[in-house]
Amino acid sequence: MNNNKNKRKNKNKRKNRNRKPLMTQTTPTPARPLSADRLDGLDGLDGLVAAVLAGAHGPLPSELVATSVFWIHHGTRLAGGDTTYLNQYVLVRLGGSFGGCAFEAGELDPAICRDSSGTPLDVLLREAPRPLRIAALDAYLSEARPHRLAAETGEAEPVTLPVGTPEVRARARDAAIAGLLDIGQGAKVGLIGVVNPLVAAIRERGGDPLPCDFNLKATQWGDPVTDDMHEVLDRADAVVATGMTLSNGSFDTILERCRSRGIPLIVYAQSGSAVARAFLDSGVTAVSAEPFPFSQFSADETVLYRYRTKGGA
Repeated sequence: MNNNKNKRKNKNKRKNRNRKPLMTQTTPTPARPLSADRLDGLDGLDGLVAAVLAGAHGPLPSELVATSVFWIHHGTRLAGGDTTYLNQYVLVRLGGSFGGCAFEAGELDPAICRDSSGTPLDVLLREAPRPLRIAALDAYLSEARPHRLAAETGEAEPVTLPVGTPEVRARARDAAIAGLLDIGQGAKVGLIGVVNPLVAAIRERGGDPLPCDFNLKATQWGDPVTDDMHEVLDRADAVVATGMTLSNGSFDTILERCRSRGIPLIVYAQSGSAVARAFLDSGVTAVSAEPFPFSQFSADETVLYRYRTKGGA
């Protein structure tokens, strides 16, 4: 019996020696504005993560801890539609901010909450699955430069979504997104990540939507939806992409293609709203940033933030 006890003690000692201590969260230093001279030419998500890890956007992530990690799964079917949207999100709480990222079904398990809560932020940015990395990056950038402060300085335009049903709020949200488009009648608008009210909002502005989505075959009105984003990127006069592209690995390709063609790229971001913002003046021309809690989780007034480059969208 004594030998077994000693073996267990020695085993626990070895575990404790190998366990990395969690670092105490520090108060973030005042953020520097996300100015064009710091971000011009930013080369994809890996470049942004490297800059954050090096402390280029605020405190070192190794000095911060992800207090909480959340896993959310919900479904929505808007009145008059025949599509049930099934969405999964992973969220990271850092200080006074949340970062969020959608992911595909089965990509993450709820156990991610138990395994990742209390982890040093730099560990998540280096080692976590992509959606959790994006959520951690979003939380960091949101804490360094909250959207509400950007609105106070005039960098962002706050748009209040009204009290109401999911349909009322979705239409208001997607009209605000479409309002970032500066297009002529009949312009072809690539829509990567299809939401039916946004298809309608683009048409109301005179655009001709080119819908692309991995999970839908047709819009509410029967328009065919392609799963080939390259076809859309080749034909579009402007592109509207969801923040989900940050999660599925297609964002860098979309960014590079819009840069090379010289066409506007608007990102409507619940996923990675502060991450998408970081690419303004580096290929992204406008962002509709909707931080957590997202509009579908409330019937009360909530705020999204619209950003534009100096040249507009």
